[in-house]
Amino acid sequence: MRIAVVGAGISGLSTAWSLSKRGHEVTLYEQAPQIPNPYAASGDQHRIIRRAYGGADGYARTITEAFEAWDELWADLGKQHYTPCGVLGISQTEGDEGEEYREGLDRMASPYELYDATEAARRYPFIDAATIRYAYLSPEGGALFSARIAADMVGLLRERGVTLREGATVASIDPETGSIGLVNGEAASFDRIVVSSGAWVLKLLPELADVLTTYRTAVAYLDPPADLKAAWEAAPVIVDVGGTVDGYVLPPVDGTGLKVGAGVHKRPRQPDEEREPRAGEGEQLRDYFSPPFARIAEYRVERVVTCAYTFTADRKFLSRQIGRVTAVSACSGHGYKFGAAVGRRVAAAVENGDQAGLLRWLRAE
Repeated sequence: MRIAVVGAGISGLSTAWSLSKRGHEVTLYEQAPQIPNPYAASGDQHRIIRRAYGGADGYARTITEAFEAWDELWADLGKQHYTPCGVLGISQTEGDEGEEYREGLDRMASPYELYDATEAARRYPFIDAATIRYAYLSPEGGALFSARIAADMVGLLRERGVTLREGATVASIDPETGSIGLVNGEAASFDRIVVSSGAWVLKLLPELADVLTTYRTAVAYLDPPADLKAAWEAAPVIVDVGGTVDGYVLPPVDGTGLKVGAGVHKRPRQPDEEREPRAGEGEQLRDYFSPPFARIAEYRVERVVTCAYTFTADRKFLSRQIGRVTAVSACSGHGYKFGAAVGRRVAAAVENGDQAGLLRWLRAE
């Protein structure tokens, strides 16, 4: 089949990768002048993959397939853009998300090491022991190097005959005829179209507004105090710092920076709205992390990167079949870790028509 993929984030790249392996003629459209798009999640340095998933046990189980799919991609790329540095969770107050993640690991019978506050601060001296109840280390997970993955996938797709259309903004899609119109007036028709355009999906398929909301958020890259640099370089990713900010951290591993982000920071916005950091935004992001981190004012903000995501009300993935179009949304910012597996599943559903099965899998049902 002749298949168009609209959007070259990790879901689009992975779908194109899997479709090309299945022998289809694939054209990948990306609005940015180059892949990865610096405004998209795939353009950032690193992302978390973890077994810990709070109350979402279905996604905790699906991580097994996610790891398998990444292994398939590493074999095709001839290199691995992943550091299995482990995943740390922290609880500040009873019943916080840090505790929910640990309880999820218990239900999955997934191994972890549990540390009381004193031991956690001894192992990770950037933690203020007086502000936490406990911490725990899961060995299943670490950091995926998203920008490197995207860049190498571009080369792989070109080698495999995928047509990459960078700087090609899709303005319209006709689901019934399978036709695509670009802003430059160009048009093309396909047997099937996969729309994986992330936060921009509602511009092409406004009918999905009944289930999707777009949010703008940001992450900050920090320079820690000199005496804590070595501890951070040896640290695991932190899936949740406990408390109320829904905070996560990626350590400065393999040449990356120390990145912090917080779910509490998101605001409903259009995907191109407020994409420049606000004055003082980096310091605001940094200060969410005291507690549990000590001496937070000594961390210098190096830069701030804005992000845009689509969310469903239940924070699960979405897919919908509209004529010849399969729309896929990696909701709630947690899609990257499943990216390679999503691509394989979407490609299979486009081929065999089992859209209901695709939705069940995406929702981890």
